[in-house]
Amino acid sequence: MIGMRIRKASKADFPQILGLARKYGLDYAGMEADDFWVAGEGDRILGLCALKKHPDCVELCALGVDEKRRGRGWGERLVRAVVRNAKGELFLATVIPGFFARLGFKRPAAVPASMVKNKEWCAGCTPELCAVMVRRGEDEPAPVS
Repeated sequence: MIGMRIRKASKADFPQILGLARKYGLDYAGMEADDFWVAGEGDRILGLCALKKHPDCVELCALGVDEKRRGRGWGERLVRAVVRNAKGELFLATVIPGFFARLGFKRPAAVPASMVKNKEWCAGCTPELCAVMVRRGEDEPAPVS
């Protein structure tokens, strides 16, 4: 078995990214290969995570891992890789806040307007289970208090 490798996605990866994102209901309008980090074995992309830029924030989104690789730390490693290479605050909306809390995400004091999700975005989701969370990317030092 070839080991998992995490890397920044390339344009050539987009067909696989789109296929995986659609399979798991993670695709979004305007998504581009440049938004994504991918995890794979050989040439197969088996996990993905994106940074979507909004006018008022950056959103970590579209985290998905192949069913056969779940429970093996792939999602955690993808999130850690994205955070390690990100600048500034990263926001996310999730129905699994415990997973992201273990990775340093917390509920913010204020939620950017772009992170207030509409009914279309939340289709198939249970809104009362959804939490907006934030953490600082590691590529930028925390402000001095």
